[in-house]
Amino acid sequence: MPAPLPRAFYDRPATDVARALLGTILTHGSTSGRIVETEAYLGLQDRAAHSWRGITPRTQVLFGDPGHAYVYLIYGMYECLNVVAEPQGSPGCVLIRALEPLSGIPRMRSRRGGMAGVENLANGPGKLTLAMGITRRHNGADLTGGPLTIRPAEHPEDIRIQVSPRIGIKHCADWPLRFFIQGSRFVSR
Repeated sequence: MPAPLPRAFYDRPATDVARALLGTILTHGSTSGRIVETEAYLGLQDRAAHSWRGITPRTQVLFGDPGHAYVYLIYGMYECLNVVAEPQGSPGCVLIRALEPLSGIPRMRSRRGGMAGVENLANGPGKLTLAMGITRRHNGADLTGGPLTIRPAEHPEDIRIQVSPRIGIKHCADWPLRFFIQGSRFVSR
């Protein structure tokens, strides 16, 4: 298995990281999945970003070193995984929106209540964290080494990227910052 992506991979603009993450492999314990959909959040100039108002106890990790996880709760019930991007002090991040399950599928099914079919196991940000066993205790985790990592794509040259506005937000909703692998049946709906 290839080594996790290095910190330098994440130390660039969030839009570049969001595109480059497509096809990479998110691993946690015995489960893994190919990232098929992401959204970029641009920090202080993006009202849809959690960090746009500045540093708070919740957003502190976003202002830290790139290559760390930012995990938060939405709607009081779903956890979402973001990857901290950009240089320290610049709070850009990338939401991981959907995965194509690769390994540990029986475990993912169990975590998702015995769901049949693989297409719906991780085709949304809350679904993928449930399937992968990612919780708020992973907030701040170093993705360059440890139990939660992202590894290089197996065939990056085969990826064709589509772009659209982000989903499920009120502010800056028309910004074309959602990226997904064209034709993937694992993308959120």
